[in-house]
Amino acid sequence: MPFLTEVLDEFVNKYGSSPIVRNCPKNPPLLEQVTGDSREVAPGSAFCCVRGERRDGLDFAAAAVEKGACVLLTDREIPLPVPQLLTSDVRRDMGRLASIVYGCPSLKMKMFAVTGTNGKSTTTWMIRHILQSAGIRTGLFGTIVYNDGAVERDAGRTTPESYELQRSLASMVTNGCGACVMEASSHGLSLGRLEGCSFDGAVFTNLSEEHLDYHKTLEEYFQAKTRLFSMYMKDGWRGASNRDDPHGRMLLSAFPGNLTPFGLGENVAEGVMGSLLSASPSGNEFSVRLPGRKEELQVFLPLPGRFNVYNALGSIALLHSFVEDTKKIASALKTMPQVPGRLERYYLSSGVCVIIDFAHTPTALGNVLSELRHMCSGKLCAVFGHGGERFQPNRHSLGLTAARFCDKIIVTMDNPRSEDPGKIADQICEGVHASDRRPETEIVLDRKAAVRKALDGAREGDVVAVTGKGPEKYLVIGNQTIPYSDRETVLDWAQERGLTWK
Repeated sequence: MPFLTEVLDEFVNKYGSSPIVRNCPKNPPLLEQVTGDSREVAPGSAFCCVRGERRDGLDFAAAAVEKGACVLLTDREIPLPVPQLLTSDVRRDMGRLASIVYGCPSLKMKMFAVTGTNGKSTTTWMIRHILQSAGIRTGLFGTIVYNDGAVERDAGRTTPESYELQRSLASMVTNGCGACVMEASSHGLSLGRLEGCSFDGAVFTNLSEEHLDYHKTLEEYFQAKTRLFSMYMKDGWRGASNRDDPHGRMLLSAFPGNLTPFGLGENVAEGVMGSLLSASPSGNEFSVRLPGRKEELQVFLPLPGRFNVYNALGSIALLHSFVEDTKKIASALKTMPQVPGRLERYYLSSGVCVIIDFAHTPTALGNVLSELRHMCSGKLCAVFGHGGERFQPNRHSLGLTAARFCDKIIVTMDNPRSEDPGKIADQICEGVHASDRRPETEIVLDRKAAVRKALDGAREGDVVAVTGKGPEKYLVIGNQTIPYSDRETVLDWAQERGLTWK
């Protein structure tokens, strides 16, 4: 672990300057960890006084010092007898400080990131699976889990706070990881959670309306995504961007020397072009033309959905620059496992198929339901809601989208937070009723009861799609976080009726 003076010297070397130091003693302290959570503070900690939406980290500074914090990172000097690093941007310098204290771990591995609206989780899992199949132990950060190469745990947020991220990257290095792949969320990019990271490669999947309650406009949302490519890449980095997406083409124009285009169809003249050969509920078969190579790559992906072909193409477009034998990429994709909560399939012995998926935007829901419509020989039923304190116009669009494809719709709750779940459901139903189609529709606010009702009404050949939460294990109602799982609800229902599944 470094002394404070060494940390400051490295700040200057890496970033051209360092925070201003107040109360620096003759014998500088040894820094053992960095945190923005006063509950984690132990002797040797640097405590970062972050101003949050509801609380100011400065309010916890005195308690942190009492617990042994030997340095404070702050934007205001305070009367406490420890060294204080004064900065105009605590969030930015928190990640930089943590990176230096933990030995700049992102420089000791191949680092890959995936950003975009839809497909981030599946693409990161594909990249990790390909790398691990090539013998490279690979850490993971994302919406579903964090994995440091030794221990896997449920994710708290898509992109962790910078100090947690740097600490975990250091654990990956210790655990023998040669690479790390992570989802880079727009919130994480806007809040500087990637500060201290440097990436070898990155993928842009697509962009559609989401998080506009936070970013306000689609352009601001897109600009948050572009920060990954403009601020956090290593020299000589390589990446991939979806040529079939308008914002993907904008990125290709902005970084023509670094990004490889990918897509389906002839419009990908220079890049990774996929041609879909066959599609079924068991997966997709497609060929891939790679830049500068005459022989096409033949791929079978055991995940259904045209959008999963795009996820695979993004992974191939990124990794063909890093994996010398591209046939190993195809071999790995052939054994790609199911991603939790992403078109997670359960074929029940009753002949009903149940799909659990995280789709919670109109575009994602449309992608899922359009695929299921083709898979379904009977009726298609969707069970979904929309999160409280989220972009409200999406509610009407979700209802309208579901009405295009479904025979039956059950509107329920999905993390209503401080909002009235009944009002959210009514807004979704307004979208359903605006459609020219008139699917059978009802509101069942209790999510477990809604799922069970859909299953009770399903017959052989029907598909029940439970969307919005994916692998999440909770419902947020008011200020309470209540244990709940779509998967457990489905399988408990099946067990009660003596059904098996595969």
